[in-house]
Amino acid sequence: MKTKKYSADTMVEAMKKVRHDFGDDAIILSSNVVKSKGFLGLFKKTSVEVVAGFDEPTSPILERLPDVPIPARHEKEDKTALELKKEMNEMKKMLHAMRQSTVHSNLPDELKPLLSHLERQGLSSTVVAHLGEQLFSRMKEEKRDFSLDEQLDFVKEQLEQELAGLPFGGISFNKKYINVLGPTGVGKTTTIAKIAARALLEKKRKIGFITTDTYRIAAIEQLRTYANLLQAPVEVAYNSQDFEAALEKLQDRDLIFIDTAGRNYKESKFVDDLKRLINFSLDMESFLVLSMTSKEEDMKTIVEQFNSFPIEKFIFTKVDETGSVGAMFNLMMEYRIGTAYLTDGQEVPEDIVEANRERLISLLLEGASHA
Repeated sequence: MKTKKYSADTMVEAMKKVRHDFGDDAIILSSNVVKSKGFLGLFKKTSVEVVAGFDEPTSPILERLPDVPIPARHEKEDKTALELKKEMNEMKKMLHAMRQSTVHSNLPDELKPLLSHLERQGLSSTVVAHLGEQLFSRMKEEKRDFSLDEQLDFVKEQLEQELAGLPFGGISFNKKYINVLGPTGVGKTTTIAKIAARALLEKKRKIGFITTDTYRIAAIEQLRTYANLLQAPVEVAYNSQDFEAALEKLQDRDLIFIDTAGRNYKESKFVDDLKRLINFSLDMESFLVLSMTSKEEDMKTIVEQFNSFPIEKFIFTKVDETGSVGAMFNLMMEYRIGTAYLTDGQEVPEDIVEANRERLISLLLEGASHA
């Protein structure tokens, strides 16, 4: 096993260093909070020390085999290829399970149900390992076992610290332009309608809409339908000149909601098109919409593509369509971006809630008491 010691100001920074060197399969061997003496006992600084390791697979070739069908020339070969593919996938699952068991092997059995719940939720294995080590350290300090309720309270406390400093909650109502970004299929238009409806009905603000989603006629009609229900004007912008003209027409509005085109933003050319179309120097709040039914790696790719945009917060949609929300936490902690809203249905304006740390952590730990 290769091992290395890391020191950083926060656990998130330490985990980034570990992931950079060893990847997501790293094993956290120990973690400690270190306090410097400071000047005359004052101004003490807290840092984190982590020792991480990596077990190199005994069969690197098998470990790197992709999960793709193997071409076959006739039926017999095709059957053999499918059986081989199945065996390779089972072997990869077994190797992953062995790594996970190694992470928790030094922890008492009473902690494993909660940690397994967090893993099933999709929370990063490095974060789960850290929580387990910290919880075990606290138990050793107090020289007693912790009940499940005490374990949950400890995890809540640690996650609140990890999310400390991140912004949460909906639009500020301090900026005129609300820009909603994101790939196709995440529910941007419906989400905009929900936020706008609440601004109109609850805050009595005069609202208007601009759509740049000129690639899909259905998207324009959908926004027009919502706008008609809310008795609000909607402008369509095909280019930057149209966009500036739309701003002028809607200048009497308190809030202008901008529905951007749903494109495959894993391709950078579509991101560049968006930069040319929208003037991001305006008095604007920008939100990145991601669907909880998407793969975490795909969501990370989208975030990376938008890293040059002034993203205020995430909006996570389709929360009701998934049984795991750990990816939400992984993204917030890795990119240090908070969350504005969660959506869990198609009803406008009902199926949306403002996000806060307590609500998100409760969602992550839901069902853990029965783990």
